[in-house]
Amino acid sequence: MPTSHYHARTKAPAAAAPVVFTFHGTGGDEHQFSALVENSLPDAGIVSPRGDVSENGALRFFRRTGEGVYDMADLARRTQQMADFIADHKKAHPGHAIYGLGYSNGANILASVAFAHPGLVDRIALLHPLIPWVPEANPQLAGKQVLITAGRLDPICPLPLTERLISYFNAQGSQVQTSLHDGGHEIRQTELAALQAFLSAPPQEARP
Repeated sequence: MPTSHYHARTKAPAAAAPVVFTFHGTGGDEHQFSALVENSLPDAGIVSPRGDVSENGALRFFRRTGEGVYDMADLARRTQQMADFIADHKKAHPGHAIYGLGYSNGANILASVAFAHPGLVDRIALLHPLIPWVPEANPQLAGKQVLITAGRLDPICPLPLTERLISYFNAQGSQVQTSLHDGGHEIRQTELAALQAFLSAPPQEARP
């Protein structure tokens, strides 16, 4: 098994099944999305790291100095750390597709990894991401399967920034799906249904 900087919940995949990485939101842990993945893809492998940054006792994947204000140097360092973690597990499961899903802070670290290392993850599901900077263009994101979900009234992840992120992935040529609801930062059933369909769809059926 790969060595890891992170404490993580892991489950080996069955033959030909994908490995799904899950990234919890602030205050969550490695168990936040385990049942969802097991119900959606019973044969899938699971790698669920626990955030290694504590913000007043709430676990996160990188530091921030305020709501929506990121410590960009820390984010860059921890993005590389997470990319190394994913790559280590990917090497341990050659031939298996790699999926990633993250919520809130977990979506942000997953997105940051995808911007810098687009070849690591085959499908990327971002639930309520907040990317307050404009990522550099990356042609390697062309064809990447991406799901973005959000609440139109989310006070933590404002809709204009979500729309900008959607536009960014579209501009890279990614295969983008979206699921927006009229609420806030909470995950609603419509998002979960979209996420389950996104994870379980055959590759040729994952289309915008």
